[in-house]
Amino acid sequence: MNKNKGKMNMKKSVLIAIASLTIGVLSNNAIAQTQQQDTTKRDTSAKTAPATTAAPAAASGDIVGALASTTDFAPFALAVKSADLETTLKGAGPFTVFAPNDVAFSKVPKPTMDELTKDHAKLAKVLKYHVVAGKYTKTDIIKALTAGKGKAVLKTIDGETLTLSVNDKSNLQIADAKGDTALVISFDTMASNGVIHGLNGVLIPQ
Repeated sequence: MNKNKGKMNMKKSVLIAIASLTIGVLSNNAIAQTQQQDTTKRDTSAKTAPATTAAPAAASGDIVGALASTTDFAPFALAVKSADLETTLKGAGPFTVFAPNDVAFSKVPKPTMDELTKDHAKLAKVLKYHVVAGKYTKTDIIKALTAGKGKAVLKTIDGETLTLSVNDKSNLQIADAKGDTALVISFDTMASNGVIHGLNGVLIPQ
């Protein structure tokens, strides 16, 4: 009886955690809609044609362009160029990139960064570890977590495995094959050939 009760409590906790992510999506959508309504009102009062907001994909272009459009991903964008991965990430895709931000790269030990900087093949392997085949927006991730009862397993473009789950603080985290984790701290930077989410850590493959 206690065992069944424990399973029910665990399942309830998982559902609550996933629900918190869902609420975040709905809140973002509501804010976006409110902003759009306000913009429409201002445009209507003016004697000019209503302004249209360009889609993020059109503004940023492909994955490479989207990475370059924000300073948060500057180190990752530079690493992509150094590892000769620009052609890959300019491809048709679609791709989902879990891109470590500038703070994440600053946490990598200097000897490790020096080694990666000198060995472009190793650098490319690390970067590909953060690129998943297919497009997974935040909404898609929530659906996958719900279907997987709190876990979602995604394949990188190199065939490696990344496991997504919600931690006890209702934050989305990614675990690599070694069990090391990084938190997803930003969502849905859209590109014409995929989507980018921000990470607070760099995952190093074995």
